Amino acid sequence: MMDELSLLQRIVVWILPVIFAITVHEVAHGWVAQRYGDNTASALGRLTLNPIKHMDLVGTIILPGLLLLTGTGFVFGWAKPVPVDVRNFKNPRQDMAIVALAGPVSNLLMALAWALLARVGVIVNVESISMPLIYMGIAGISINIALAVLNLLPIPPLDGSRILTGMLPSRLAWQYNQLERYGFIILLVLLYTKILNVVLEYPMYIVQNMFMSIAGL
Repeated sequence: MMDELSLLQRIVVWILPVIFAITVHEVAHGWVAQRYGDNTASALGRLTLNPIKHMDLVGTIILPGLLLLTGTGFVFGWAKPVPVDVRNFKNPRQDMAIVALAGPVSNLLMALAWALLARVGVIVNVESISMPLIYMGIAGISINIALAVLNLLPIPPLDGSRILTGMLPSRLAWQYNQLERYGFIILLVLLYTKILNVVLEYPMYIVQNMFMSIAGL
């Protein structure tokens, strides 16, 4: 469906969903961290929906832009991580696991919001109104599902690794977290060998179909 759009139309359709997806994801981490006693993000002015405060040159602008230009149909990105100081938590590993989970959960909630927006477009059935809502809804569902599923992978420093760390015994958790220095390399290898595509394809297909059904598409 997105293939029917020109490059300019694709940029217009994707820009808001991408910015909201990565910004709210990071704010969710900081907001939940604050609930558990860590005000680091708030003190640094990062508990804001102002995307400029969260933009990462590569993850927020260059990578999503390249994916749009190449017409891959798959767009994702990232923002600057919101700083969290686990020393302010009563139960550092367990509380950090909940803080980490907040990011993917926020993306799933946003996917639901975009699905409902697309549903409005389906119901309205006036092309000049419905098509922008449907296209933007599809983009919002896609980017948020991609971020949620990708971040739940247990590869340090992705959110999934923080969640797993909270479940492991202390010694094993410490050993596991030593992988973080190699995390980016592991991700690049998985991406280059297309193993990441194989791992993510089925769960993304299932979850995306669920939200598309909500959207009436």
